[in-house]
Amino acid sequence: MAKEKTKAPNKAGWVMPKKEMWMFALGGCGQGMIYAMMSSYVSDYYVNVLQLPLLFVLLLMLLARIWDAINDPLMGMIADRNTTKWGKMKPYILFAAAPITILTILMYYAPEGLSQTELMVYTAFVYVFWGMFYTMADVPFWSLPNVLTPNAEERSQVISLGRTVNGVGSAVPEVLFLVAGLVLPGILGTTGVEYFKQQYLIIALITVLIGIVMYVNTYFRVKERFVPPLRKREPGEPGQLKRIFTCKPLMLVMIMGVLSSGRYMVQAAAVHVARYAFYIGPEITPNMSLADKTAYISASVSTVKTIFQVCAIIGMFGAMLVMPVLMKKFDYKKIVITTCLAGFVASIFTTLIGWFTANLYACIPFVLITCIPLGVLNVISYAMICDCLDYMELKTGFRDNGLGAACQGFINKLGNAFATCGIIVMYMFIGFEPEQMLSSDVIVAATELTRTQNFAMFSLVSIVPGVSMLLCAIPMFFYPLTTKVKRGIAKELDEKRKAQGMQVE
Repeated sequence: MAKEKTKAPNKAGWVMPKKEMWMFALGGCGQGMIYAMMSSYVSDYYVNVLQLPLLFVLLLMLLARIWDAINDPLMGMIADRNTTKWGKMKPYILFAAAPITILTILMYYAPEGLSQTELMVYTAFVYVFWGMFYTMADVPFWSLPNVLTPNAEERSQVISLGRTVNGVGSAVPEVLFLVAGLVLPGILGTTGVEYFKQQYLIIALITVLIGIVMYVNTYFRVKERFVPPLRKREPGEPGQLKRIFTCKPLMLVMIMGVLSSGRYMVQAAAVHVARYAFYIGPEITPNMSLADKTAYISASVSTVKTIFQVCAIIGMFGAMLVMPVLMKKFDYKKIVITTCLAGFVASIFTTLIGWFTANLYACIPFVLITCIPLGVLNVISYAMICDCLDYMELKTGFRDNGLGAACQGFINKLGNAFATCGIIVMYMFIGFEPEQMLSSDVIVAATELTRTQNFAMFSLVSIVPGVSMLLCAIPMFFYPLTTKVKRGIAKELDEKRKAQGMQVE
C-alpha cells in the first residue's frame, strides 16, 4: 500500500471531503431505487400480474435465499482476498452495472406466448441471476465506508448519510407508481392484467436507467484511501467464517436483523394492502365498464400505497435524518431498544383502529411511529457491523470488510424474502386466487371482499411488523459494544495500525 498521504487528517482524524461523502450517498440513492423496484413490487407482479402459482413464488423466494446463504459470503470473501488494479471494492460496482440493468428490465417484462411452466422457468432464471449480480455490487458498495476512511466517527457519518439518501432513492418508484396510476390508464388504453403489465415495465425502465447511472457514478467519484494490506493466515489462526461466527457482537447484530425481518412488511406488503384492504374513490357499481373500473382501482391502489409511503417518508426518513445526532449522544443498543419498543406499541394501536373502525386515515399517526424503527435499523445496523469489524480486527488482526457487508446484505435479502413469503402465506390462508382477482376480463376491488379478508391483509403492515420489532430488541440487551467500549477499541486500533506502518493513502 502506498505510504504517501494525499490529504492530511483534520483535528478529529477525518480525511474525506464532504463532496465525496455526497457522491457515495448519490450511489446509495441509485442503489435504493433499483432494490426497491424489486423488493417492494416483485411479489405483487408475480402473484397478481403474471399470476404465477402461489406455491411456486413461495418456493422461489425461499430457495433463492438458501443460495444467497452461499453467494453473499462467497462474494465477501472474494472482495476481501483480492485487490485489483482498479481498486478493492469499486470495480465490482462497475462490472455488475450492465447485468443488473438488463435483468431488472427482464424481471418486469412479460414474454408473450409462453406456457405457465415456461413462464415459471423464465422468472426463476431472471430472479436468481438478478440476485447474484446484485450481490456482486451490493456487498462491495456497503464495504466501501471501511476503506474510504479509518476514522470510526467519520465512517458512521458516511454510512448514516448513505443510508438516508438510499432511503430517499427507495421512495422514487413509489412516486412513479402514484403518477402512473393517475396518468397511464388514459394513455395506454388497456385494461385488467394487460394494463398492469405495461405499467410495471414502464416504471421499471425509468427506475433502473436513472438508478444505475447514479450507482455507477460512485466508481468515479470516491477514493479508497484506507486499504489494509492482505495478511496470510498463520497455522492455528481461525479462518474467515470462523472469525465471523465466533464474534459475539456480530452474531447479536445478525440475530437482531433476522428477528426484525417483519419490518420489511410495511413496504413489501403495502401494494397488496392497497389492492385488497382499502378502496378510496368513486363507488364501483355492477354495471360499470371494465375500463372505468380499472382506472378507479388503479388510482385507489396508487393513493393508498402513497399514504403508506408518506408515512414511511416522515417516520423512516425523519428518523434517518436525526440518526447522526442520536448516534453521537447515545449507545446504539439503547437507540434500537427504545425505538423498536415504541414501534411495537404503535402497531398495537394501528391494529386495534384497523379492526374496530377500518378507517385508514385514523391509523396514519400510529403507522408513522411504527415506521421510525425502520429508519433507525436501516442506518444503525450497518454502523454496528462496522464496529464489530473493528472489534474483530483488534482481537484477530484481520479485517473482513467484504464478509461483514455480506452478512448485512444477506440479512436484508433474507428479511425481504420472509416478508414476501409472509404475503404469499397470507394469500393462501385467506383463500385468495390471483387469477380470479385480476385478469383480462375482471378486476376485484377491496370493497368486494369480506371485512375479515380486508383486515387479514392489513395485519401485514400493522401487527406483524410490530411483533417483529419487539423480538429484535431482545438480543440488543446483550450487545457489549457500548460507546465507552468502542472508544477504547478505536484507540487501541489506532495505536496498533501506526505500529504496523498502516497509513491513509
